[in-house]
Amino acid sequence: MRAILIDRLGGPEQLRITDQPDPRPGPGEIRVAVAVAGVNFMDTGTRRMGPPDGRIPVVPGVEGAGRVVELGEGATGLSVGDRVAWTYVYGSYAEQLVMPVDHAVPVPDDISDEAAASIMLQGLTAHHFVTEAAPVSPGQLTLVHAAAGGVGQKLVQLIKARGGRVIGLVSGESKADIARRAGADDVVVSTGPAFVEPVMELSGGEGVHTVFDGGGETTFRASTSVVRRNGTLLYFGPLIGSVPTLNLRDLPNSIKVGYPVFHDHIPTRQALLRHTADLFDMVRDGRLTTGIGGRYPLADAEQAHRDIESRTTTGKLVLLP
Repeated sequence: MRAILIDRLGGPEQLRITDQPDPRPGPGEIRVAVAVAGVNFMDTGTRRMGPPDGRIPVVPGVEGAGRVVELGEGATGLSVGDRVAWTYVYGSYAEQLVMPVDHAVPVPDDISDEAAASIMLQGLTAHHFVTEAAPVSPGQLTLVHAAAGGVGQKLVQLIKARGGRVIGLVSGESKADIARRAGADDVVVSTGPAFVEPVMELSGGEGVHTVFDGGGETTFRASTSVVRRNGTLLYFGPLIGSVPTLNLRDLPNSIKVGYPVFHDHIPTRQALLRHTADLFDMVRDGRLTTGIGGRYPLADAEQAHRDIESRTTTGKLVLLP
């Protein structure tokens, strides 16, 4: 099979297309033919800093969708030929992948491979944000950073589905219409901390109830200043620049700051199935669109990384093995 391999950490040029032996599933595992692999900022961190276990070489990518082609001993609940999607399974930038059967989510017949793959990391992240980490209720005013991006567009749609109002923050005029199409009530075009004044104006001087900030250290301080009294700042930008340091005494307006970790989104298989079932339902009835922003052959993974790191892309980028 073909797979993208990283055997030296560094820039996008370290993503090499290689021929690898077909993997075989062990006990409790399945082998899947990968139809779509999602591209995420997390993958650029793997390329630059290595995977969590530090093992190199590594095949990057942690989410995708495809079809079961082989069952390992004791793997139950699925059959050869079933369509599945997955998240947090390293090695997804490949034509084939082996994973524990419990990591695979059955994909309904009316959900496409692209839609399923595109919601497994970003969709689960956004869903956890608005339902558990910082629950949005009707009438709440929110600020969504990078509202034209993959997570951003999903956040906007999920907030609107829960009755919230969204101020979408984008870095350029070309992205403003994308945020509006996703459902943003107002859009602010800004880079760095310049969004503070227009956001305060749009909120009538009170600030927003919740900020979803994936912009990294450069926006963190400004985000704290636009949260209204007792509101919440949900920070999720550790792979973009440095992580901000925080003195609790500097937090204004008795605000709360949360740092949601992905493994807390889906701590159990039951949680995984519950979240994905809700997301599939929302895709089915049109409340959630997946917003594919770029499709690349597997061999063009290097270009996909260059594009996502340029911060000029919108929507979800996917590889098509």
